[in-house]
Amino acid sequence: MRVANLAGRLVLIEGELALDVETASGGRLPAEPQRVFEAWPSFLAWAAGQSVMEAGAPFEHEQLGPCVPRPPQVFAIGLNYANHADESGFAVPDDPVVFTKFPSSITGPDVEVGLSGDRVDWEAELVVVIGVGGRRIAEADAWGHVAGLTVGQDLSDRTVQFWGDPPQFSLGKSMAGYAPIGPWLVTPDEIAADREISDLGIECVLTEADGRQRVLQSGRTQDMIFPVPAILARLSAIVELLPGDLVFTGTPAGVGVGRTPPEFLRPGQSLTTSIEGIGSIRQRFTRG
Repeated sequence: MRVANLAGRLVLIEGELALDVETASGGRLPAEPQRVFEAWPSFLAWAAGQSVMEAGAPFEHEQLGPCVPRPPQVFAIGLNYANHADESGFAVPDDPVVFTKFPSSITGPDVEVGLSGDRVDWEAELVVVIGVGGRRIAEADAWGHVAGLTVGQDLSDRTVQFWGDPPQFSLGKSMAGYAPIGPWLVTPDEIAADREISDLGIECVLTEADGRQRVLQSGRTQDMIFPVPAILARLSAIVELLPGDLVFTGTPAGVGVGRTPPEFLRPGQSLTTSIEGIGSIRQRFTRG
């Protein structure tokens, strides 16, 4: 099942068709995408009986917004791939490195983003959406708390991120538009139907203003140091996870700051980030 935000309304997606949830449910379910997480199990039960192919209508991809527009909490895991820890000059962590991207940085899947400076970097990430919250979630039960998976970019102003000594992470990762997600939320059962859910290919491609393309990152989520169940267990041992929360799960090697010489985004470039079984998102960069 694919769940999306189409022009601010909650929809189910299948192929090139969208089914408006509020209309199809006779008003029993909300139109606002964020509110669906308040009753996620009930929504799933209703959605299982719907046929988007029979009742849906064509839609414009340009109208897709962030599938989770205002998450209550956004967690992000740093250094969760050994090759990224190595390129960043850090040892593989014994415990998850956790920071946040503030919710005001969330944006949709195909957008323009104003660069905040000359040291803005890219980080392609698998993003987990929480459907059923809780504390002290066991690893064995973790997937039962996941509403779905989506594609994310952890855009980062490295100048702001490394202000001071010690540095702070969250502000430099929370500029306007620095947390694009989408194009939709895909439920775990749909992904697992035809592939191993813990082993998804993830790729980030840079397109220059003249159309030339280059792969910046290419990895697989099976290489996470802390897989999704471990992340949710470790987080929920300390904090309460809430329905609609986002968890950015970390990025594989290939970020700009880890290159020799370092490389950063420039106006006129665009990024396309893709994850197997989910889809792609794209950002076009302008001067901030």
